[in-house]
Amino acid sequence: MRLSTKGRYGLRAMLDLAIHKDEGPSAIYLVAEREGISDRYLEQIMTALKRAGLVKSIRGPQGGYVLTREPGEITVGQIIRALEGPIAPVDCVSEEHPEQCQRADRCITRLLWAKVRDSIAGVLDSYSLEDLLKEWRKAQAGSS
Repeated sequence: MRLSTKGRYGLRAMLDLAIHKDEGPSAIYLVAEREGISDRYLEQIMTALKRAGLVKSIRGPQGGYVLTREPGEITVGQIIRALEGPIAPVDCVSEEHPEQCQRADRCITRLLWAKVRDSIAGVLDSYSLEDLLKEWRKAQAGSS
């Protein structure tokens, strides 16, 4: 399974919002600048995150994006699923809509792919934005 830039950039943008959450709403151009992401691409990513209920936009001159919940209540798995869809190394073991396979009743490798899916989902769901925020703070303390 390979994540697209959408998933990777979206996670970075969400972490950026968590880092700067006490400063109020973050304008899209500021997040894009801090994270080295195109404004236009980030706007598409934020639209998907907003649709998933992970961020909300605030209009006006001091507007921008904010998290809808505390960083400890948002998992990396939620972010990745919002941007990439269900976690699945192969279609026949998709979390939401496993594709019917003619060989499902006798496919031994399907068991392996299901375990891979469950392992990936387990790791992504075990980390929250708060966990990443703690790692970011440690890295910041170590670099000063």
